[in-house]
Amino acid sequence: MFSTYPMTTGFELVIFDCDGVLVDSEPIANRVFASMLAELGLEVSEADIYRDFVGRSLAYCVGQVEARLGRPLQEDFVERLQRRTFAAFEAEGLRPIDGIVEALDAIDIPFCVASSGEIEKMRVTLGLTGLLPRFEGRLFSATQVARGKPAPDVYLFAAERMGVMPQSCVVVEDSPVGARAGLAAGMTVLGYCARTSSESLQVAGVHRTFADMRELPELLRAIGRR
Repeated sequence: MFSTYPMTTGFELVIFDCDGVLVDSEPIANRVFASMLAELGLEVSEADIYRDFVGRSLAYCVGQVEARLGRPLQEDFVERLQRRTFAAFEAEGLRPIDGIVEALDAIDIPFCVASSGEIEKMRVTLGLTGLLPRFEGRLFSATQVARGKPAPDVYLFAAERMGVMPQSCVVVEDSPVGARAGLAAGMTVLGYCARTSSESLQVAGVHRTFADMRELPELLRAIGRR
């Protein structure tokens, strides 16, 4: 059971990444992406995708694929990728990250989302998992800023829009790329390592790793009181 007393944390805002932190979308999205790349003659493993693409903006991923292929992608590639990914989310029953609902219920300071994904994608994934009402009006995307992760732009943008100084924010990330973005913004970064190796997040410099989202509220209390 979670306690109902105030968190008494020094943080004023929790900024969540979306994919892999709020919604368990990465395994599904990565399979679709790998399948479409194979159709183009580019074979990539799941490990390749996690290493080279997870946490990055779609524009960055497209650029990397084009560089590997040595040719531009078809104009409708992104549209087809998005359509097939969304269809897979529905067909496979996209779910929230285990324990995130309980964690959100126990966090009594403001929170928002700052993702490399587009606003439309967040609305789809958070909507399918029932989380959208908790974040309505507090969705921030790397498409709204000049640079994607690992640059700090989207996290600084989210903090500014929420009216909170960066040093009072804590970021919850599951990718080394995203973790570096939060750290570059001057924020405390917690690394969620249920699917990502704890070691890779530690190398990125996160302040703490954790593997069960239900641990997050108490972790915020412990770190915020320091």
